[in-house]
This record gives sequence, structure tokens and C-alpha cells, in this order.
Amino acid sequence: MANQRARRLTVHGRVQGVFFRAATRQQAQRHDLAGWVTNRSDGTVVAWLEGPADGVEAVEQWIRAGGPPRAVVEEVAAEDVEPAGHPRFEVRRG
Repeated sequence: MANQRARRLTVHGRVQGVFFRAATRQQAQRHDLAGWVTNRSDGTVVAWLEGPADGVEAVEQWIRAGGPPRAVVEEVAAEDVEPAGHPRFEVRRG
């Protein structure tokens, strides 16, 4: 589909232990996105967002604006990626 987009985001800051993954899943589901979110051992969170371009943009902007209330987002590295056809959005264990 022409309106489909996928982005991989690496989020730096205080983003673990603050319900970042669960809140990201809620936002993704709200915007009909598929993909995943996981903690990494280096303290970052990585999210794969795919679906309607406006939904991907909305969730990325939510993350860049700080994500859930207890998080402190310092930096977001983002890249366009090819949609992988994920069937739903899931929280993965880091």
C-alpha cells in the first residue's frame, strides 16, 4: 500500500522502568500500527512502527515529545525501514 510506512526508533534517556514499552504499545494500537518495542541492554528502547503513515508520524511525535509521563526522552534516532508485515504490535522482552 502506498500509504504504508515503517520507522525504527532508538530512544535514549530515562526510558526503562517507566512503562515506556506499555505506553508505546497503547499509542501504536490507538493508531492501528503493527511492530514491536523492546528494552536494550544499553538502556535504550527500540521501537519498530509500521502502518498508515499518519499513525507512524503520530506515535513518533508522541515519543519525541517525551512519551509517558515518567520518561525523560533525551534523543531519538530514527530511520525509515521496509515494512516487515508484522501482524500486530507487541512488547518484546529485552
